[in-house]
Order: sequence, then C-alpha cells, then structure tokens
Amino acid sequence: MKGGRALEALNFFVADVQAGIGPFLGVFLQARGWGADQIGTVMTIGGIAGMLATSPAGALVDATRHKRSLVVVAGLMTMLASGLLWIAHGYWMVAASQVATAITGAAIGPALAGMTLGMVRQHGFDRQFGRNQVANHGGNVVAAALSGWLGWRYGFGAVFLLSALFGLLSIVAVSSIPRDAIDHDAARGADAQESAGAAAERVPASGLRVLLQSRPLLLLAAALGLFHLGNAAMLPLYGLAIVAAHQGEPSAFTAQTIVIAQLVMVAAAMFATRLIRWRGYWWVILLSFLALPMRGLIAASVIHAWGVWPVQALDGIGAGLQSVAVPALVVRLLEGSGRVNVGQGVVMTVQAAGAALSPALGGILAHRFGYPAAFIALGAVSTGSLVLWLSFGASLRHACAADGAAARHAAEAASPVS
Repeated sequence: MKGGRALEALNFFVADVQAGIGPFLGVFLQARGWGADQIGTVMTIGGIAGMLATSPAGALVDATRHKRSLVVVAGLMTMLASGLLWIAHGYWMVAASQVATAITGAAIGPALAGMTLGMVRQHGFDRQFGRNQVANHGGNVVAAALSGWLGWRYGFGAVFLLSALFGLLSIVAVSSIPRDAIDHDAARGADAQESAGAAAERVPASGLRVLLQSRPLLLLAAALGLFHLGNAAMLPLYGLAIVAAHQGEPSAFTAQTIVIAQLVMVAAAMFATRLIRWRGYWWVILLSFLALPMRGLIAASVIHAWGVWPVQALDGIGAGLQSVAVPALVVRLLEGSGRVNVGQGVVMTVQAAGAALSPALGGILAHRFGYPAAFIALGAVSTGSLVLWLSFGASLRHACAADGAAARHAAEAASPVS
C-alpha cells in the first residue's frame, strides 16, 4: 500500500495534536489557582464546540478531495490554540483556546478514517485502522512520557513546545502520503456501481438524517454518548484528586496516568481486530462498556498514587477496543452509502455530547460532594450504555455480524424515519 507507513506515522504524531495539551489542562489550570468547577466548565465549553463541529467535519471529509490539506490546517490551528492557552490568563480567553482546539481537532478523526478507507478500501479497513490505532496510542505513550519528564524538569512551557514539535512532524508525515494513494470515492464508502450524478447528490446529507436512517447506528451512538458522559471526566478528576491529596507531583503523575492507559490501549488495539473476527463487533463493544463501572468504583475507593494502575488499565481496555471497533463498525453499517464519514462524524458528535457534559457534571459533583462521590456517580451513569446495548442485543448482533450492504439494507428497513 502506497503511503501506508506515512499514514501510521501520521497517526503516531497526530496523537499529541488532536486535543492540544489534553489531560495536562486540568493540572495546568489548577496550578494557576482554578477550582475543579471552573476547570470542568471550561472543558465542557470546548467539548460542546467540538460536538457541534464534528458532524459537519465528517460531511466536509466526504465532500473534499483535499483531505491531506485538511489535516495540515487542523494541526496548525491546534498548535496556535495551545499557544493562546499558554499566554492567556482570563476565563474566556482560555475558553476560546479550548473552542479552537475542539473545532480543529473535530476534523482530524473523520479525516484519518476517510484517508484510511480511501487507501485500503472496505476489505482492508479493519486491519489498517487497527494498525493506525496502535500507532496513535504509541504516540500518546511517547508524548505523555516526554511531557511528564519535561514538565517536571523544565515546567509546563516545555509541554507546549513538545506539542508544537509533534504538530510539525505530523505535517511532515501527511505530506509524505502520495496524493494519488487516496481514492476519494472509496474514502466516503461510495457504491462502485453508483453514477456520478447520484454520488454528488448523496454527499450533502446531514449527519442527523444519516443517524436517524440507521437504527443500529442510532443505538451505537446513544450507547457511546452515555459511556462518555461517565468516562470523559474520570481521568482529569482522578488527577486532581491525587494532586489535592498531595499524593503526586502534577506533571509527572498526569503523565503516568496517560502512559499506563495508552500502553494498555496499544495492547487492546492490537488484539481488537482478532477479537472482532472471533466474536464480532457487538461483543467487543460490550466488553468495552463493562470496564467503566468497575473503574468508577476503584477510583472512588483508592485515591492514592498506586490506584492509577487499575483505574487507567481499565480505561485502556475500554478506549483501546472502542478506538478500533467503533469506526470499523460504522464503515460496515454504511458501506455503499457514500456517507461513511458523515456517519463517523455524527457518531463522534454524540460521543462528544456525553464527553462535553462529563467534566461539568464531574467537577460540580466533586466540588459539592467530594471526589469519591463524583467517581461513583460517573460510573453509575455509564451503566446506561450497558442497559441500552443489552436491551437491543438481538437486533444489534445481527447488524454487527452482517456484511456491510446487508447491514445497511436492514438498517434502512428498520429506520425510525422514512
């Protein structure tokens, strides 16, 4: 495959670009005197912006033939937003930097999925996307380890510089992918038999319509939204809890939480493709949902430096499996529709809706009732994803196991709207 190694290199370096300084934001703002409720709300503002941008970003990826340029622009804008965060001191300036980071980061996920599909087609997507995610999680491990050491040795400024370096290397990597390596019709999951006129008519479809036309896709998105409502605040809150209890140095401990989770994600992503072939998408996603309630209970019980190992290992299992299984299942469900990246975008939008509300919910609960109560509540919220996934298990298992075209026709037949 032309550009395959460059694609994996891009996924490695873009890991530190997508979310700016990511989990370091909480301890960075805490060091400036911010409270848990302020940190939670400013992260929620950025999350809402990302949520609103993700579905249009997926439609843009389907429509554009300049996917490489889209990744370059998104990376540059994220770097500029991180620079604004470093120099900003007011609440709304910090919020603006998070909005910019979220909007530009929203385009990167669908763009990488679309580029991968355009390079390897549907039959090679599961395997290549699994390799991409192994590289992505590996990039997170390296970036987090370096960020922790640099932050401890030189201060938070070095963390921002490292993020900028990874941004530049991601631009080099995407520029190394040959332009003709991407089939842009295949990249949006278009039917090979479809006429040019019909293809052009399909592209502008809204994410909401794509979501409502596929019941399995709607159920998948809803379950993921509940999962991320409980999950997104867990890591930053756990880091704040440990630092508040004087159990760890902020930069080093935050880096440790990321490294542990991402190492487990590497293993989970490597195993995910084989597990999908053995048990199917439904079982793999169910396994990822089971990890979060256990994580909440352990986080509430063990606010100590060593507790990061079981808490973040469970995070790595859930996120690592989902990082491969969810995009691959969306490709399977929407194969031949010409709207794959719109589908990827709208699923990410619903995930982002849960993730956007999570920091505010967790921050308010932690501020009023303490960190243990917040962890238990977040874990309880996430059980909704299990209930939904199990309640519709029969129909979801059929859609997850079917070939792409059959799954799409079955989804259209069961659509809640015409």
